[in-house]
Amino acid sequence: MSSVAVLTQESFNEHRSGLLPEQSGGAAGGGVVAAAAAVPTAGEEEDALPTYKDAFPPLPEKAASPEGTQETANAWTSKIRPLKSSVITQVFHVPLEERKYKDINQFGEGDQAKVCVDIMHKTGAHLELSLAKDQGLSIMVSGKLDAVMKARKEIVSRLQTQASATVAIPKEHHRFVIGKNGEKLQELELKTATKIQIPRPDDPSNQIKISGTKEGLEKAKHEILLISAEQDKRAVERVNIDKAYHPFITGAYNKLVGEMMQETSARINVPPPSVNKTEIVITGEKEQVALAVAMIKKIYEEKKKSTTTIAVEVKKSQHKYVIGPKGNTLQEILEKTGVSVEIPPSDSSSETVILRGEPDRLGQALTEVYAKANSYNVSSVSAPSWLHRFIIGKKGQNLAKITQQMPKVHIEFTEGEDRITLEGPTKDVQMVQSQIEAIVLDLVSRMDYTEISVDPKFHRHLIGKGGVNINRIKELHKVTVRIPPDNEKSNLIRIEGDPQGVQEAKKELLELASRMENERTKDLIIEQRFHRAIIGQKGERIKEVRDKFPDVIINFPDPAQKSDIVQLRGPRNEVEKCSKFMQKIVAEMVENSFSVSVPIFKQFHRNIIGKGGSNIKKIREETNTKIDLPAENSNSEMIVITGKKANCEAARIRILAIQKELANITEMEVSIPSKLHNSLIGSKGRLVRSIMEECGGVHIHFPTEGSGIDKVTIRGPVEEVEKAKQQLLGLAEEKQTKSHTAELRAKPEYHKFLIGKGGGNIRKVRDSTGARIIFPTADDKDQELITVVGTEEAVREAQKELEELIKSLDNVVEDTMSVDPKHHRYFVSRRGQVLRDLAEEYGGVMVSFPRTGTSSEKVTLKGAKECVEAAKKRMQEIVEDLDAQVTIECVIPQRFHRSIMGPKGSRIQQITRDHNVQIKFPEREDPQAAPPAEAPIQENGEANGEVKEPVDPNAPKKCDIIVISGRKERCEAAVEALKALVPVTIEVEVPFELHRYIIGQKGSGIRKMMDEFEVNIQVPAPEQQSDKIAITGLANHLDRAKEGLLDRVKELQAEQEDRALRSFKLTITVDPKYHPKIIGRKGAIITTIRTEHDVNIQFPEKNDENQDQITITGYEHKAIAARDAIKALVDELEEMISEDITLDSRVHARIIGARGKGIRKIMDEFKVDLRFPQSGAADPNLVTVTGRPELVDEAIDHLLNLEEEYLADVVENESKMAYMRPHGGSAAANDEQRGPSKGFVVREAPWTTGNEKAPDMTSSEDFPSFGAPVAAKTSPWGPKRF
Repeated sequence: MSSVAVLTQESFNEHRSGLLPEQSGGAAGGGVVAAAAAVPTAGEEEDALPTYKDAFPPLPEKAASPEGTQETANAWTSKIRPLKSSVITQVFHVPLEERKYKDINQFGEGDQAKVCVDIMHKTGAHLELSLAKDQGLSIMVSGKLDAVMKARKEIVSRLQTQASATVAIPKEHHRFVIGKNGEKLQELELKTATKIQIPRPDDPSNQIKISGTKEGLEKAKHEILLISAEQDKRAVERVNIDKAYHPFITGAYNKLVGEMMQETSARINVPPPSVNKTEIVITGEKEQVALAVAMIKKIYEEKKKSTTTIAVEVKKSQHKYVIGPKGNTLQEILEKTGVSVEIPPSDSSSETVILRGEPDRLGQALTEVYAKANSYNVSSVSAPSWLHRFIIGKKGQNLAKITQQMPKVHIEFTEGEDRITLEGPTKDVQMVQSQIEAIVLDLVSRMDYTEISVDPKFHRHLIGKGGVNINRIKELHKVTVRIPPDNEKSNLIRIEGDPQGVQEAKKELLELASRMENERTKDLIIEQRFHRAIIGQKGERIKEVRDKFPDVIINFPDPAQKSDIVQLRGPRNEVEKCSKFMQKIVAEMVENSFSVSVPIFKQFHRNIIGKGGSNIKKIREETNTKIDLPAENSNSEMIVITGKKANCEAARIRILAIQKELANITEMEVSIPSKLHNSLIGSKGRLVRSIMEECGGVHIHFPTEGSGIDKVTIRGPVEEVEKAKQQLLGLAEEKQTKSHTAELRAKPEYHKFLIGKGGGNIRKVRDSTGARIIFPTADDKDQELITVVGTEEAVREAQKELEELIKSLDNVVEDTMSVDPKHHRYFVSRRGQVLRDLAEEYGGVMVSFPRTGTSSEKVTLKGAKECVEAAKKRMQEIVEDLDAQVTIECVIPQRFHRSIMGPKGSRIQQITRDHNVQIKFPEREDPQAAPPAEAPIQENGEANGEVKEPVDPNAPKKCDIIVISGRKERCEAAVEALKALVPVTIEVEVPFELHRYIIGQKGSGIRKMMDEFEVNIQVPAPEQQSDKIAITGLANHLDRAKEGLLDRVKELQAEQEDRALRSFKLTITVDPKYHPKIIGRKGAIITTIRTEHDVNIQFPEKNDENQDQITITGYEHKAIAARDAIKALVDELEEMISEDITLDSRVHARIIGARGKGIRKIMDEFKVDLRFPQSGAADPNLVTVTGRPELVDEAIDHLLNLEEEYLADVVENESKMAYMRPHGGSAAANDEQRGPSKGFVVREAPWTTGNEKAPDMTSSEDFPSFGAPVAAKTSPWGPKRF
């Protein structure tokens, strides 16, 4: 703000006297304000103009050197966008003499840098420092406006030296400096980057202390003096006028007081009639206030002389008709006759009404008063209170019919009273009275009621689950039954309706109540683990129990409570029967929950399952047990059987029998004292595991720890079981005599060689020494540790032998052997898999073959002597096998190759492993790359010019031939296995219209079935219109796939039927004006109706002809229910009224609030709808309120109160803004003396040097803005430097 525009020389001199002596001189010599009073000459004025660089200093670039900055050329050529970034940049300068930290050598480090980093963290603004030539400090601050202002304040207080000053203003002006909640003071401190201390209210001092930089002090002083000067110009006057004469001062509808305020520009506050105050408060400029006081007193004196009064008696009940809604009738009488009508307060018993006015007008006013008083009548109709809700009807339907015909009649029902009060115009009241009397007569003749007493504890049982009992009684006997809520603790149940129905319902309810008195509650203790099984899937099992005992209520505890108590409630005998039945179920479950684990060799699991699960299914059904097998990728061999003990044993025997049939499996029991079991099992089962592995994978089962049983079960092949038995008994004997343990270490790659093929090496050591050697498993952390267990002597000998073996393995030798080059490929193929297997088996021996392309037969082996010998022997065996190898061709059409291979070649890998053969599939045939018919046939890509014999058309194609290599008998077995994998195709009849549903979205449905049944399903193309779907896959998978597909067809057909039922359509006609209300805010109401009734509701499009048609789609009964819900909503909306009120447009924004928060709160509180005018509306003050009549009145009262409150602030702010504007008061006069403004002018601007024109500041193109133009803000300190 420019100080010249708002602070005159006189007001400045007046306040300068308030400064301290030491500051007054400085203030007077400030230059900016004082100099403004003098009028400069033309030459001086031109010299005083700032240069372009001074007015618009360039911002320093980040990488710019301190010596200078590059000037931005042609600053006005780029078009300014109306949208601004929320990030701003300001530059602050701290002269050398005002810097706190002046150590030039420490620039960029030390305290100054730390302070800047701290400011950045505190405020969130970004700071950049640079030194000018004069060692002044330039600080560029970037960030949000708020952050920049905070950073500036911090910079001033922490990087600049501080000064202080005081300014004296009248004590009563201090509160205006502080502002509402201290906001003005905070704004001042941020704006001037100073600290302002104002004395407390109880402190008599009028001195305000300011601390900050020199520039900031001057700025803050000026702003404070400015606020004080503004308050000096304002005045407040209070005038005492008799309350009786207030209506003459305000005028009808406050017109007169409004005109006075407009004429004088003062604010006149007349207390409302409800407030018993005589004081009228006038605020504004002194002259304006004086003028307004004079006008008020003039009216008062005139009316005091010319008016007289008359008192009349009007019934107290008729006073409200004289007053009218919101006092409108009194205002109407005042406007028509100029007479004020004084009504006694509502809490007074007086019926005297006083009319005050000029004698010749009193008669007319009296007539008006009596007319208004007698225009309304109050009557009552006798009606039993229990009939009131029938008179009102469901959702007020009956009453709505009457009120629509006679909207001016108010009908009031008082709870507990046997009468209905009517109020309204006399004729209308009489008609409504006769209608209601007829309704009452009709209801009394055909309705009755009775009350029965039932203990409140039985009420909820009478109601039943989900109201099932009480609803049945209501529908059966056509009555209404009112059961008091729990909080009333009343035992009276009221039955209303047809006399016969009432008596029957009473009888049934009393019977129910007496039956309940004979009820008993019993708690059953049932383990929680059985609860889910008793309830059954989707509650099917417990439903059977409840159907068997319908009078018994069974309550299970919440699973989260972990309670075992199940509560039964009902008639005593039934509860006992139900209790016994439930206990029997639990006993069966306990019996059926016996569990046994059977160890079965992993390779036999598939045989136990059987083809398509046939074996396991048969065992489950015949033994009535639950059998769980471990997952295919699991290492577990345990099959868990659950059910009755006898059944579990039978299932176990049958499963073991299958295993016994498949292999020479036997079971043997060995008696070993239970105290030795733990030592035989060993740490983490290592000892017993080593025996099982050594004896061909037998199963050794020890009894449960602490059972005291000595029997140990061994199961497996006969020879291996015998071997394991001998080892266990030998080990047990050792343990009983004396057991010793030793440990030694060897590289993990030596372990397999130490063990030997089939455990041969380690067996020799054990046989010769009698000690047991345990090697680490894959799960053990220490992979080098070998444990030796046995007698001390045996352990010592075994340890010695093993150490010699390990030592010999560490002694590396090199040897060679001859291998025919044609077999080299076998050893090095598949990334040298065969060589890796040899190295792993024979102590890490390294085998080197000659390079490809050389004809050498020499193969080098390097490693421990024994390992090399063993590896050499094994390689010779492999070569012998390769020499005996044959190749067989298996012809299978290429289209089946992919399915034979299986996912990632898993099936073919299995056949290769099982039969020890090599299988090679041909290259895929490319049909597009077929050779021309006349071209000579090429073989292996060679064309030698020779004409080949024509190929036999019956001969198999190359792409169909699979080559199998290996021993003859193995190759033949592999051919049979491959042919067994060739898929078979069957066709299934599926209606064409269901095909797209079977395929599913983006093929998801058909993919799922293909994955589930491991088949390929082919759906015919839509243009074929075929009902046949082809299923291709392995023969044992086809039956399941066909069954699954047919099940899916049944599901889809059921869905189609359901879809047909759901497609029922219903159309309802509703006036389009109600559509937004039915939809609700953000669709809330219509979404509730849609969800509740499970229907689709479609509103008409904008360009639709039938704008009043709403379409409902869904099940018929649900669509009808949704229609009824919409109709009920419309009926409610039709009862509503709309009323227009005038609210000053200046307060609209405040009433609406941020993001509509304020208006939403009002709408929710008063249950009304508010519509504010759009911009450009004919009447910007017109606001529409819609809702129920009584709620609309309350909302309007609230809005008018808000208007009065907010308007006071608006007027106050406008008066401040009027004072702050440059073209107001004495400043305007000065402007007129100086002549028209030239705007802001600078010297040496870019446009003065070239042909470019200066920017036109009146042009909206050069200076775009948002919305209405905003007055430019000027500053008392001259042009801003940052």
